[in-house]
Amino acid sequence: MPARLRALDPEALRAAQEAGDTRALVKHYLAVLETRAPGRSVEVRVPPYAAVQCVDGVRHTRGTPPAVVETDAATFLALATGGLSWAEALADGAINASGERADLAPWLPLT
Repeated sequence: MPARLRALDPEALRAAQEAGDTRALVKHYLAVLETRAPGRSVEVRVPPYAAVQCVDGVRHTRGTPPAVVETDAATFLALATGGLSWAEALADGAINASGERADLAPWLPLT
């Protein structure tokens, strides 16, 4: 099992924001999401950077999870920081979400 992601400390987060380090920012906000919405029923994928399992519910152990959310890095970062709402991203087709628990609106933004 891969190691869990870790949120950046405030200084490292600020440095990643100033540098525009997309990889570090995506991993940071996925780690925050994993902490705020603990569980293993939804897999959130932001290729090619990382994926996490979160949201309480039926635990997935093998194969494709019962609920999957996938989006690009720019959309995920906009959702995480409040620049875009879940409803807007869904309406624009910027998110591919399937499964009964694949609604992350209750946990967004992550800032």
